[in-house]
Amino acid sequence: MRPVAIVGIDCRFPGAPDTAAYWDMLMRSGDGVEKVPRQRWDAREFHSRTGAEGHSNTTEGGFISDPDAFDNEFFTVSPREAAAMDPQQRLLLQCAWRAVEDAGIAPQRLAGTDTGVFVGVMGNEWAHLHMTDYAQVTAQLGSGNGYCMTANRVSYHLDLKGPSLAVDTACSSSLVAVHLACNALLAGECDTAIAAGVNVALTPALGIFYTQAGLSAPDGRCKPFSADADGIGRGEGVGAVVLRRLEDAIADGQPVYAVIRGTAVNQDGRSNGITAPNRWSQQEVLAAAYRRAGVEPSDVVFTEAHGTGTVLGDMIETKALGQLHAGRSGRPLALGSVKGNIGHTEGAAGIAGLIKVALSLHHKTVPASRFAARENPALKLAKLGIRLLKAPLRLRSGPAIGGLSSFGMGGTNAHAVLESAPPYAARPEAGDPESGRTGRAGGATGLGAGVFTLTAPSTAALRRNLLVQADALEKRRVPAGPLSWSSNRVKTGHRYRFAVPARDTGELATTLREAAGDDDLLARLVGNAAGRPQVALLFTGQGSQYPAMTARLYLQSPLYRRFLNEADEALAPHVGGSVRDLLLSGDEAVHRTGWAQPALFAVEYAVAASLGELGVPPALLLGHSVGEYAAAVLAEVFPLEQAARLIAARGALMEQLPEGGGMLSVRAPLTELTELVASEPLVGVGAVNGPRSTVLSGDLASLGRIDDELKRRGVRTRRLEVSHAFHSPLMDPMLDRFAALADETGGGVPKLPVYSTVRGRLLEAEPMDAKYWTEHISAPVLFGDAMGRLLEAGPTHLVETGPRPVLSGMARSLRSAAGAGVHTVAPVSGEEADGRTFAEALAELFRSGLDPRWDAVYPQEERQPQRLAPYAFSDAHRFWARTAVRAAPAADLSVVPDRPDTAAPHQREQQAGNGHGAVLTAVLPAAPEDAATDPVARAVIEAVAEVGGYATDEVSRLSLLYEDLGFDSVMIMELKDRLQERLDGLETISVQDLLPRLSSVGDLVDYLQDRVGSAVA
Repeated sequence: MRPVAIVGIDCRFPGAPDTAAYWDMLMRSGDGVEKVPRQRWDAREFHSRTGAEGHSNTTEGGFISDPDAFDNEFFTVSPREAAAMDPQQRLLLQCAWRAVEDAGIAPQRLAGTDTGVFVGVMGNEWAHLHMTDYAQVTAQLGSGNGYCMTANRVSYHLDLKGPSLAVDTACSSSLVAVHLACNALLAGECDTAIAAGVNVALTPALGIFYTQAGLSAPDGRCKPFSADADGIGRGEGVGAVVLRRLEDAIADGQPVYAVIRGTAVNQDGRSNGITAPNRWSQQEVLAAAYRRAGVEPSDVVFTEAHGTGTVLGDMIETKALGQLHAGRSGRPLALGSVKGNIGHTEGAAGIAGLIKVALSLHHKTVPASRFAARENPALKLAKLGIRLLKAPLRLRSGPAIGGLSSFGMGGTNAHAVLESAPPYAARPEAGDPESGRTGRAGGATGLGAGVFTLTAPSTAALRRNLLVQADALEKRRVPAGPLSWSSNRVKTGHRYRFAVPARDTGELATTLREAAGDDDLLARLVGNAAGRPQVALLFTGQGSQYPAMTARLYLQSPLYRRFLNEADEALAPHVGGSVRDLLLSGDEAVHRTGWAQPALFAVEYAVAASLGELGVPPALLLGHSVGEYAAAVLAEVFPLEQAARLIAARGALMEQLPEGGGMLSVRAPLTELTELVASEPLVGVGAVNGPRSTVLSGDLASLGRIDDELKRRGVRTRRLEVSHAFHSPLMDPMLDRFAALADETGGGVPKLPVYSTVRGRLLEAEPMDAKYWTEHISAPVLFGDAMGRLLEAGPTHLVETGPRPVLSGMARSLRSAAGAGVHTVAPVSGEEADGRTFAEALAELFRSGLDPRWDAVYPQEERQPQRLAPYAFSDAHRFWARTAVRAAPAADLSVVPDRPDTAAPHQREQQAGNGHGAVLTAVLPAAPEDAATDPVARAVIEAVAEVGGYATDEVSRLSLLYEDLGFDSVMIMELKDRLQERLDGLETISVQDLLPRLSSVGDLVDYLQDRVGSAVA
């Protein structure tokens, strides 16, 4: 058999609400057995020490806490449907979700895949309680019960297309489910499989059966292979594992708990009785599993036994093992059973044992077996080559092999052979990580800081999960990079998006905790985007440069370093030196035009290229003056090398011009300056940045005369610190030389929308050729016009690529009603900017709906998967049978109100529309409206509330029937009938008539108002 990897685990067992707690309980030999909770049944009423007919000889067992809690809102299940669902279905849904997350997979990403679901289950007590009063049977009760639905429910809600089936072979059910899942994987029926087991004890029926059959332990505890063994103690729980072919798991970089080497299943056939075990069949299933695994019995270090603690069962199981292991010398087979800790979990027993074995191999330690201290001497284990695990067994380094048995009461036996996971080695990317000179093929990545992300369907859920993650991070010593990368891959897909830059794990944990408790901070770090952002990239012009600009980012970010190096290599032949070295040295020469323009080009190209690598798609481009050169490269007007040649020549030719020119910023519209400019031949309009923001450029003496006149008129002016009079007639002497070079370089039509500051508008299939770039030198920069047109195109974000935000502030004064909601983002915010600043910009875009290419944020060595704390579901809503097990033939289905100490203030009980039980309100927010004044709206809302089990004030015109209220086709049928009954004068309607109008409650109301009068039944 080809190996199958266990890549994800989640479970809940008595005394252990999650996987970590389960392992902790095993290692301390904890006891999960307690008195039967009153919620289940009154154990005293069914108790008889002597085991009288109709009674059990024990009042104890292994029970999980809060089996009635279910986060129905998370799965968009209406309260009415949730109340009808078998708790086993509800527990499995949440367990499967968490197991998939533990496997390093965002569950939504499995939607539409051939993932299979295989569930072992033997109890159906919910149906016994609720399906025997035939007058009360509903469509929801029908789909809420049945073995098949335990698996089908998971496949439905996760949208999984692979095999989906439930298995009932009694106590071996869930290990048989694992066997079938492995076979499906190896047969190619699915590429991922969820194998699970579940058992919830709702009635004393099986306990009475065990007592009457002489199998029940009076103290409710299994004591496997102990001298004190006196029968079975019932237990319950749920567990799920995510399985993949080992080669696939390794190829996808998934951590592996353990490897299933071989499984086998057989049957007792005709034995001493249908419930009596068969030693020879057990022996054969062991041998078959060893053969499939390709191991000898002596290779198996330990075995997790079925180990129920019945005298006959323990005797037969150890004899079957002894037949294969009796020849071992010096290294007897170590034996134990988790049933001593949690009881016999029946249909979930196999998965409980499998998870124990997988965790033992993962932690290289096999826990001691509870009750092993007083070994049953009648078993003669030493002669059989077996020893009980009376203390934890530390496994040797290297591969270790363990076995697992699970035997069904009706004779179906299963055994699995597991091995420790193969070792992993880091595979760092080739190239020099310090210089970042790996080129595009090498693909250096990393921002210098990670971005920790978390998503949830509501802010309340977000707060809850932020605290869970903070608690988990505080206990770990894992770098923030791998944790953040893992969060990007797994904690995604929900409506509310939290993101924060992360460099230090301790600091990250503090931030998560603070955000959970501070509404203002949480609001700043969370987004609720309806779609993807439309990004406009702004490329800053000359004057924004400063010494050592982006030097910190260069040193911290291999990704940015990679692209700045590219620009530096393209510029080097034309500038007579290294722009990169100039920036890193902090040289003041960056202010000289010959260096300033190439340096700004290099920085803006590197920032924009980094954003592109990070998955930030530019929808619109705008460059201010020299900023257009980097924008043109991004728009594929010409390649980097040609742009570098042109910008270098531009800066050099301008620097060679005589000094003596200047620029004057004027707080006035251009129309008021036209006459003054016309009177001075050596002055031109350098830029029009807005309706009252104009820059004049030209001869200093001429500008001085204009300045004096403007001050006399009371107009505000400001001299700009520049070396030359850019965009003025003083640029004319260089135009011919530049035009000749531009003719050689050329330039095409941009492939992305470019809002030209030469034309003041979007370029419409116009080339940015030699003529354009030559005109660009002297023409005024029409930023105000171009930016106004760009804002009209509806970008959601203005992302400035320069060394400091300049254009973003100018754009704010231009925002019309169309651009009022535009956000500004600065990956480089100024002289202190570094990798964390860039990471914050990406975090802002993620909050706004962007799904970045997260791998580019991290260097190869940080892209190592880490298991994060799984999703914490809400326990605010409770669903249970109100009526005591003994009190009536039909239990009352209801939503049980939360405990007083945890109930939210807005929660209250209200009778459900069908007269059965109560529901908690405020499942969904209701929009303010007065349905009482509109009889059709009132009828519709009341009918929707009744069918879904909601309170009427939870339903509004804005409520979406499918997405918010969890309606399905069966509920739509019932809704149609109720509407026909309530609305007088409504002609007969069909489901086909309704379907196109069922987007929201409001749509349905509007449709019906057109077809009915105002009278309401």
